[in-house]
Amino acid sequence: MTEHASVRYLVDDVQAAVDFYTGHLGFTVNTSAAPAFADVVRGPLRLLLSGPASSGARATPSGLDGGGNRIHLVVPELDAEIERLRAEGVSFVGEPVTGPGGRQILLTDPAGNLVELFQPAAR
Repeated sequence: MTEHASVRYLVDDVQAAVDFYTGHLGFTVNTSAAPAFADVVRGPLRLLLSGPASSGARATPSGLDGGGNRIHLVVPELDAEIERLRAEGVSFVGEPVTGPGGRQILLTDPAGNLVELFQPAAR
């Protein structure tokens, strides 16, 4: 059995989220109980997609929010990924940002959850 690090995203439409992650970002479906829940996998990441009818969508305690939390996907060539995804109709939050560790850009899934595409700096 493969070990995965799991992250839960609350989504409005489980099938739309599955289609987004599998169609645009290279995930595969692990299990699906749509419209309540599905999980998709990319490498060691298992992304739990919890719809309104799932137990994972229960209210978060008051005062807590996701802030800038996001999944972080490493890509070999950021500009090529941006071009490919724009051609597929995906929109981005802002423009690419360059820092000491590499370049990144943010996009959102259909429910508004953040995804970061990251190209490490050449070493």
